[in-house]
Amino acid sequence: MSRTGVTHLLKGLWLLCLWEVALVSGSKFWDVPTASFPSPVNNTAKLLWEPQCQSQLRHLQDGAGITALIPPKLEGSWVSSRCEVRPGPEFLTRSYTFYPNRQYKALQFYSLDGGCREPAYSLVFRGRIRLRQASWITRGGTETEHHLHKVGVVFHSLAAVRRLAARLPPSCQSRAGGGWVPGRLYELYSSRAGGPDCLGPLGFSMTELSLLRVETQHSHHGRTVRELFLGDVHTDWTQRAHYRPTGYQRPLQNAMHHIHPCPVCARVALSLGGRWVSQRCESRPAVLFLTRLFTFNEDQRSWEGLYQHYSDPACRRPTFAVRAQGHYVQGGASAQVPGATELVFKVTRAAVVALDGPTVRLLNASRAGRCGKAGLWEVGAEQDVTPTGGCAALGIRLPHKEYELFQAELDHLRRPLLLIGERPTDGSSPDRPQKRPTSYQAPLVQCAAETPPPPRYGRRDGPASPPSSTVAGLRWNHGSVLVALLSG
Repeated sequence: MSRTGVTHLLKGLWLLCLWEVALVSGSKFWDVPTASFPSPVNNTAKLLWEPQCQSQLRHLQDGAGITALIPPKLEGSWVSSRCEVRPGPEFLTRSYTFYPNRQYKALQFYSLDGGCREPAYSLVFRGRIRLRQASWITRGGTETEHHLHKVGVVFHSLAAVRRLAARLPPSCQSRAGGGWVPGRLYELYSSRAGGPDCLGPLGFSMTELSLLRVETQHSHHGRTVRELFLGDVHTDWTQRAHYRPTGYQRPLQNAMHHIHPCPVCARVALSLGGRWVSQRCESRPAVLFLTRLFTFNEDQRSWEGLYQHYSDPACRRPTFAVRAQGHYVQGGASAQVPGATELVFKVTRAAVVALDGPTVRLLNASRAGRCGKAGLWEVGAEQDVTPTGGCAALGIRLPHKEYELFQAELDHLRRPLLLIGERPTDGSSPDRPQKRPTSYQAPLVQCAAETPPPPRYGRRDGPASPPSSTVAGLRWNHGSVLVALLSG
């Protein structure tokens, strides 16, 4: 990123803090490969993998020095570490402060561009939050009861005024008096004053406060990092205000215990070649905890990957894994999300390995012809589910095409990151161009640049292999494709 770009992003983060102070006051690629899946029979699970990929996944499974208290300690200020992308698309940075008396203040700084360099408007939310109980739906999370007291908006440009104010009904336009003016604070909502709903038409909601989780990471260097995960935002804009979160957004970092913010994060040319792995135990709506490990072969436009599921938010108790193969076609730059590239993927083959007893029982209860060989599932034994068109019990459909969104970045350590389109909240998949994502999942980090030999895991004639060995050996590409496989 140029020095000018860095300056703009720093300016955006600075403006966020400034406003906080102010407001206080038909292609051949679709052909199904003729080669069959390598047979897992009599194969041990000892996988020869790049040390970086093995280290990253074992780091995750060992807990990586992460603790999460229930109830969490919220007091303090929490801020974005980079420009965030929400469905729409919307580009923003956030700064939330929680006080000992259960009051909170949330500032959202919206921009016109994907680098948060062109200010559009800021929203300030004030309210009260009360921690309730551990979530029965999303393990490791805490449910809350929260109430909005006031919501204000400040426009930073005439373009933002025209764009946003035009969506407000006439009953809300009167709040501007003689018209909306950039730089002035306008009240959109007050619990005491009442009045028309001026938030719904704009798609603004703080339902993300309904579910939260605080993680503390203790590194071997003695540094402590605290992160606040707030509930996910529905990918359908019209459902956002009524959605009850079951997953999380990208975390906010505690202002006192953080990794250095990422104004030096730079977008780079999209190069998929190599292996990409999850940086943390990831969560998804509908109670999914997982890690992803992908491999891309750019010469052949092919991908292969492992999608590993767990029953706990620390990713220590594996339930099943999906191994998939397919091809992709890279399109042009996205017209909606600056810096993103459009791709089309096709998943042509998949195999599943059950890693615990409940999953084995679920798969053995499947009807014949719906998920591999019915009644023959065992813990640690991989089955090719391509002949049965996938696995209905796990929501896997084959073959499967998806319209995707990718972006490459460098993080604050100059490591390559890969961002892949966010999954639809309703469990569907982006199987049509109009359903292409406009926001991202958690970024993957590159762990190897060369293509390794095909990995194996599971075996037919013995007990299951240790979960760490199982995960450490799969090459994966496009994380989102398998999310679609599983969400069907």
